[in-house]
Amino acid sequence: MLTVSAITHVAIRVKDVARTLDFYTKKLGFTEMLRLDREGRLWLVYLRITDDQYLEVFPEGEGERASEREAVGYNHMCLQVPDIEQTVRELNEAGVEMIRPKVQGADGNWQTWIEDPDGHRIELMQMAADSMQAQAIARLKGR
Repeated sequence: MLTVSAITHVAIRVKDVARTLDFYTKKLGFTEMLRLDREGRLWLVYLRITDDQYLEVFPEGEGERASEREAVGYNHMCLQVPDIEQTVRELNEAGVEMIRPKVQGADGNWQTWIEDPDGHRIELMQMAADSMQAQAIARLKGR
């Protein structure tokens, strides 16, 4: 059986890399870690989420938007936040529009949703102590 210890990165392709980097670094606070060139052109930018988790941004995407929510393929990225209320305030201050307001999801966690400039959906979630995930984790750990 394969053993997986973590998800290390999510990769997205974008139309306008400067616009995307502005969104993720200036509005969401990610840090650019490194750039890779291939054949004299920008090929990939790594943005830091944590020391072990990254967002890979590939330029020169085709089309105008990411696929719609119901399409087969990548659906969304979820970023855990410590305080959903503070997150909503910071998003409002940064001028980031929420595509879904803050709600308590069916799993018991608080969430809000945004999109990046290319339409990639991002869920921002505060894990609740009594959420379905927290209960499942406790059960798996035998607590």
